[in-house]
Amino acid sequence: MANESIKSAVESLLFVWGEPLEAKACAELFNVSTSDMIHIMREMMLEYEERGGGLRIREVDKAYQLVTNPENDDYIKKLCTPVRTRKLSQAALEVLAVIAYKQPVTKGQIDRIRGIKCDRVIEGLMAKELVEEKGRSTGLGRPILYGTTRKFLELFGFESLKDLPELEDIGTLIMDEDYDEYDGPAEMSEELKDQITMGLEVD
Repeated sequence: MANESIKSAVESLLFVWGEPLEAKACAELFNVSTSDMIHIMREMMLEYEERGGGLRIREVDKAYQLVTNPENDDYIKKLCTPVRTRKLSQAALEVLAVIAYKQPVTKGQIDRIRGIKCDRVIEGLMAKELVEEKGRSTGLGRPILYGTTRKFLELFGFESLKDLPELEDIGTLIMDEDYDEYDGPAEMSEELKDQITMGLEVD
């Protein structure tokens, strides 16, 4: 099957699927390798960019989604009826930041970074599908390890965790391997607050 025919079919699939479509699943449909499908998808991404139309293809952790051109956001907002949104609390933002930058991480480690229990906050983030269990630690009691989800990447517009912004004033605390000894609450940078708040105005 020629690449142009595959691209035509993929465009239809992305339109119908809505959610990010994994390259591996798409490759199986066309009996091609995953690497070949990623190459085709990225070619399509470039073609959409060069075309300068109202749609784009976005990559999210080796999955692909048809989205609108961000340059048209103002017009879309004017057309669509505003909906009431509930932003994450300060506590949820802080816990999400710790998990994003230190994953996989246990609840006990998160508690020690913030200096306060985080059970309810973690449950809330999991209910919003922003955080998920990533297995169990080899430490005493084999506590659950937590990490962020693909939905987290999608909401922020990140291709992978490598795209997380560098955070000068919180980075030393969260990325320090000796952070277990920290007894006080972690302070978040304004940059991180703005980044997370902008991406997580969810119902």
